[in-house]
Amino acid sequence: MSTTKDTVPAGSYAYTDTLKAVYYGPKCVETALPKLLDTLGAKRALVVTGKSLREKTDVVARIESILKKYNAYGATFSEIGEHAPEAGIEKGISILREVDADIIVSVGGGSPIDASKAIIFRLQQEQTQETAGKVPEFLRQIAIPTTLSAAEYTVGAGHTNKQGDKVVVSHQELAPVGIILDAELTLSTPEQLWLSTGMRALDHAVESLYRPGVPLPVKTLCYAAIADLFRFLVLSKKDSGDLVSRQRLQVAAWMSLWPRKIEKHIPIGLSHTLGHKLGATYGIPHGITSCLTLASVVNLQAEIASQEDKECLAEALFYLREPSTGTVDGDVRKLSSMINSLVQELGLQKTLSQYGVPTGEIEQIAVRAVGPGNEELSSKVNILLESIY
Repeated sequence: MSTTKDTVPAGSYAYTDTLKAVYYGPKCVETALPKLLDTLGAKRALVVTGKSLREKTDVVARIESILKKYNAYGATFSEIGEHAPEAGIEKGISILREVDADIIVSVGGGSPIDASKAIIFRLQQEQTQETAGKVPEFLRQIAIPTTLSAAEYTVGAGHTNKQGDKVVVSHQELAPVGIILDAELTLSTPEQLWLSTGMRALDHAVESLYRPGVPLPVKTLCYAAIADLFRFLVLSKKDSGDLVSRQRLQVAAWMSLWPRKIEKHIPIGLSHTLGHKLGATYGIPHGITSCLTLASVVNLQAEIASQEDKECLAEALFYLREPSTGTVDGDVRKLSSMINSLVQELGLQKTLSQYGVPTGEIEQIAVRAVGPGNEELSSKVNILLESIY
């Protein structure tokens, strides 16, 4: 069986412009946050988080306490809803200006982290207009994630506009300057949210195997992420207090979407695209969209992907210590089956009907996902969506 090892590697890699450090380990927030504040010379922080995390756990209070200890606390904004609605972003800018914050500390999942990027992007636009075209520096963000969605590693931010559509903003300066992966802060994350965002991280890693332009070293990190996500998601499900598994999962999410500078945005893959079409419009959490679509999309790759891309997917079996079926297409389908089994083992099997997606809109979702003029692929995606209804 031929493999991608027969292809001479060629490509490039560049780090993101902003990232100063990633800290990881239980309780590391206690030393990492002050170090980052000192490195950046930050004087007053706006904490951006979600209402549930603030009101139902002590996580946000712990972050506030550290900031107050170093006289760097400005205010906390906790009105960020799922999929980061635009109204919340506008209010966040207002509070940031009110307290004259010079840094954002985001705490929580993808929504507060992406909302912080959107706040920074919108604020920079407003300040540019206010200074007669003189471009001000971008505000900075320190991200403290409590889920596995990996939003902290990208330069893009998805939020929901007033029409309910997903809007993406992107700029090299939007990536966080510091990331703190403290597994202890994830202990109060609801099980479904924790495990489903782990599936989102798996989605990042798997689709990066056939995403154009992903450098070879990053693909190797993706294989390591896939292996660890399969192993430690199951262990974390069995024992939610297992800090070793939770910390390994945070590092796996990091490897699934390794920070890198991308000159031109290239969509990750079909599973992600479908997730964006389904998420904000029908109120489906992004982690759950990955549970719905990833296995079926990987199965479809056995039909539509290039030989090289299929070989990259098939190689995942080696890292999962699974025997080959003897054919590349068979190995891709086996990976799909393993993903589906993992979703079931984690108790995350869902259907589109459970989230009220109208059957009459499935065909249009498929068209929007693949774009106009590709009727053959659109038809295949339509069948895929019907299979998860």
